[in-house]
Amino acid sequence: MAKTSKSAAADPRAEAVFELFLESLALSFKLRALGQRSGSVTSWGGGLWGLLRSLETEGPQTVPQLARSRPVARQHIQKLADDMAGQGLVEFIDNPAHKRSKLLRPTAKGKALYREITRDLMALCHDLAQGRALEELKTSSHTIRDLKDHLAAMIETDSA
Repeated sequence: MAKTSKSAAADPRAEAVFELFLESLALSFKLRALGQRSGSVTSWGGGLWGLLRSLETEGPQTVPQLARSRPVARQHIQKLADDMAGQGLVEFIDNPAHKRSKLLRPTAKGKALYREITRDLMALCHDLAQGRALEELKTSSHTIRDLKDHLAAMIETDSA
C-alpha cells in the first residue's frame, strides 16, 4: 500500500474521502446482494453482468486480459468464464494472436441476458434517480471516477 503521512487523519478532506470509501463499500455490498437476487452476480460473488458488459463493449478478450482490467486474480475470472460457458452465455474461440489463450465472447443467449439485466438495472437507476438533482449525481459520478483513476495509477506505480 502507498505510504501516507500521519497528519492525513487530521485533514478534513482525507476524512471526507474516507467517508466516501465507506459509503462506496456499503453501496457495493448492497449492489452485490441485489445482483445475487437478480442473477447478475453469482452466489460466490462473480460478476456475470460485468463480464458480459466488458465483452459487449470491448469485444472478445482472453481471461488474463479480463482479469488485468479489473484487477482480480486470473483464476477468479477463469471460474466465472467456465461457469458462464457451462450456461451457454459465453464461448471460447480461437485467438489468432495466441495459440493457447482462447478468446471469450458472448453467445446470443449471453447477449440477450446482458440486455435484460441492463434494462432491469436502468429501471432501478430510474427509481433511484427520483428526487435527486442531475448535477449532484454527475458530480458524485465524477468524484468516484477521479478517485478510481487515481487509485489505478497508484496500483500501476506500485506494481512497476
